[in-house]
Amino acid sequence: MLKEERFVRIRSLLTTFTRVSTERVARDLGVSRETARRDLLDLETLGVLRRVHGGAVVIGPEPEAPLSVRQRSNPSEKRRIAKAALKLLMPNQTLFLDSGTTTSILAEELSTLSGLTVVTNSLSIALKLSKTNTMLASDHNIILLGGRVHAETQAVYGDITIGEIHRYKADVAMLSPVGLDVKHGATSFEHHECEVARAMSTQAMRVVILADHSKIGQSSRVSYIARADIDTVVTDSRARDLPGFTALKLAGSQIVVA
Repeated sequence: MLKEERFVRIRSLLTTFTRVSTERVARDLGVSRETARRDLLDLETLGVLRRVHGGAVVIGPEPEAPLSVRQRSNPSEKRRIAKAALKLLMPNQTLFLDSGTTTSILAEELSTLSGLTVVTNSLSIALKLSKTNTMLASDHNIILLGGRVHAETQAVYGDITIGEIHRYKADVAMLSPVGLDVKHGATSFEHHECEVARAMSTQAMRVVILADHSKIGQSSRVSYIARADIDTVVTDSRARDLPGFTALKLAGSQIVVA
């Protein structure tokens, strides 16, 4: 991996979690701890971050990593999570999907079920499901919520979106957070994303959190649902070795490992 690409990945981690350890950087980038330390030192010199004991913290509030960066993060794990999440659904259910890379992959897997009503704030998810309906003769009912368009995330947010969510009752809400831990529950970086996820969770009979291993034991700026109010967590097998996974299990969380 080129140095410039490592810098992009490190900045992505920082903007998502605000604080990362040297070990986390080394593991996620597949480099030595010494290389990770040098990269953090160089980024500190550039004014991107501030080094602290054991890692680094972001300087000032920054947005979540761009969608294009998140789409390249752990794609195989997200695909396995999507396939496992599919097994928790039944035909003819009503489903909330928020905007996220894992929920977007899940949308691609929904063609194996029939008669779903899918309510989403994600333009890309709605388009994927519409294409599935056309190509595979699926009979899903796809509802794209209204609201203010956010070009970067290809989704809608705001008061109109929240108001429309409260018009529906769903069997299941499948949500993709930035982080998930025992203390803070499911969290995201942006307030407007949390408002949508929070509204969806309150309007659903069951809440399923889709979180790959990089999100387990992590927390971001804003919490939208407490750990105790989450019915099921779907993650990948690499999460099993993480302290955050053990903490969730000990707290009684129902976890499906893909």
